[in-house]
Amino acid sequence: MRLVMKRCGTILALLSADPTRERRCSVSSLVSNSQEDPDDQHTPGQLLGDVAPMTATVAWITYAPVKGLALTHADEVGLDLTGVRENRRFHLVTAEGRLVNGKVAGSLVQVGAVADRDGTHLSLHFPDGSTVGGEVALGAAIETDFWGRPVAARLVEGDFSSALSAFVGRPLRLLRVNEPGDGSDRGVDGSVSIVSNGTLDRLAREAGQERVDGRRFRMLFGIEGVGEHVEETWVGGQVAIGDAVIRLRELVGRCAVTTQDPDTGVPDLDTLRVLARYRSDVESEEPLPIGVWGGVEQPGTVRVGDPVSPL
Repeated sequence: MRLVMKRCGTILALLSADPTRERRCSVSSLVSNSQEDPDDQHTPGQLLGDVAPMTATVAWITYAPVKGLALTHADEVGLDLTGVRENRRFHLVTAEGRLVNGKVAGSLVQVGAVADRDGTHLSLHFPDGSTVGGEVALGAAIETDFWGRPVAARLVEGDFSSALSAFVGRPLRLLRVNEPGDGSDRGVDGSVSIVSNGTLDRLAREAGQERVDGRRFRMLFGIEGVGEHVEETWVGGQVAIGDAVIRLRELVGRCAVTTQDPDTGVPDLDTLRVLARYRSDVESEEPLPIGVWGGVEQPGTVRVGDPVSPL
């Protein structure tokens, strides 16, 4: 059954769980290339069922104990009100104190990281087989600018910083955030992110590729069972995912990190050019969006295969 969108006003009524929330809208910004089908005689109430089929499930789960390093794949995670406690608990800064991500040192995705829930033990696994690990000892207090948001952290002492510096060929310092969730790009309110496999399939077709690896976008959850960009129609409302309930707040804008091979950090696919070609008319607070972000409203466990359903 095809999704039919007849008026932007109808979609706004369906999307907004909060009638005071103002959202910009265009049909193409919600589900690309949706067209009216004269054979479909749905009411607006039936449209919502089409947008959010009950078959949606969690396809994969990934997170990064250290921001910018390799993603960890999990079969299940616990969502606290701050998100996944292990996610982005650590981050790196340059000698000048600038936040490090894939745009600064893309090769860091070749380094794996394992940390416990409280960030008291960390191990780094380098591509040559060497490992640096141990208990986390904290040093000086350092504040990092996360795109205008100050994040309090402490310097991690020991060999971690020197090992990562040697790997990328420039001085880096490893920090641990004081509060779980603060290390996410948008803080606690943006500690959850979702993209559908349907959206990735559409991007692959636009890029002329057989598939696009979802790791490029470094999302927490991938879902299956819904069409392309359908997750965007859930923004503004609550979504049950596994045992947890989240609220989705906005679309995720994209940067040059998505052009990089997620195994090497070397640019190999011009995702931004592709997004600009078919998503430039999407009205969003962040440019060239793929996927959605939000925060946790009811903690719980989320497992691969769990149902995902807007409330």
